[in-house]
Amino acid sequence: MNWKGTGPNEMVWVMLKGVHTVKSKGRVYYYAWRGGPPLEGEPGTQVFLDSYTAAKSPASHLDRKRFEAWIALYRDSDDFKDLAPSTKEIWSKWLDRIRDEFGKLSVKQFDRPKFRVDIRKWRNKWKSTPRTADYAKQVLSRVLTFIVAEGELAWNICNDIENLYTVDRSEIIWEEHHWSMLMNCDKVSDEIKWAARLFRRTGFRLSDGIKVSWVHASEFALEIKTQKSSGKLSKRKRTATAPMVHDLRALLDEIPKRATTILTNSRGRPWTADGFGSSWWKAMKDAGLHAQGIDLHLHDLRGTYATDLFRAGFAVREIAVTLGWTEERVERLLDRYVKRDEILRDRIRRIEALDSLKRQNAG
Repeated sequence: MNWKGTGPNEMVWVMLKGVHTVKSKGRVYYYAWRGGPPLEGEPGTQVFLDSYTAAKSPASHLDRKRFEAWIALYRDSDDFKDLAPSTKEIWSKWLDRIRDEFGKLSVKQFDRPKFRVDIRKWRNKWKSTPRTADYAKQVLSRVLTFIVAEGELAWNICNDIENLYTVDRSEIIWEEHHWSMLMNCDKVSDEIKWAARLFRRTGFRLSDGIKVSWVHASEFALEIKTQKSSGKLSKRKRTATAPMVHDLRALLDEIPKRATTILTNSRGRPWTADGFGSSWWKAMKDAGLHAQGIDLHLHDLRGTYATDLFRAGFAVREIAVTLGWTEERVERLLDRYVKRDEILRDRIRRIEALDSLKRQNAG
């Protein structure tokens, strides 16, 4: 079916496929397809086109009170479409499993704290392979995050469900030769290199780094309210404050201003967490950082930054302010990420400085 509408400057024609018409008692009724939902407005109006577009949505025939409708809506969202093809293929299988398990339930079930018990039971079907079990929870969590953003849920219940797979990364930080491999790889885009440098110079989490805006940059710092609260029972946000050192200022001067956010993808649009994760993974692979036993993650740049601050002589309290952590958590961060040799070397330096001072005073 053709309909004619008037654009701002010219007449336009749009082909609407499958529209079914029914004449009854002198009136003409329009349906999205034979047996489909009725369309609103008259042909040639924007109301009619919007009604047709909404009817063609994958979830248009589903009850949005049911979880399965939201799974379909997520599949049709930019968040999902921006994933790498291989990731979409894997996630599609998990979305099918999630739909089979929870699809017929009311979406409001996921606002009930007790429902996390049911989610844990489902996830634990794969507890013999903890990383697979956590992957199942990750995909479900991403759907819930989408629903929260759409205003249908108040919170993401998966945020309070612990992972089964844990790994000790206490001795893993980026060494200079790792950094050179990424920065000197021609296959890695400028957008990923800018992001890596920003995370290296700020210690921001992924969720904060992709959201930090140009307005967060001042003469002396780049700071943002963190996406994580200061504690499990607290809704108060902490501020991550990265000193505006020369390298960070030079980086901000180099990055083109394409959006409100500092970091953007190759299309000049703000990154989604999933889109960035897929691109980062590919970049690490292209740079050879997923080979020969190398197992570096983006989050390890946070530990690397903490190590850099520690080497620069920052006190625990100063690192806490910079990273947006409590001092107790910084102590654990240092113990987990900062190489033990660095800690011992710093203690030796302080002891020897004290001994030298004593000898000077004695002399």
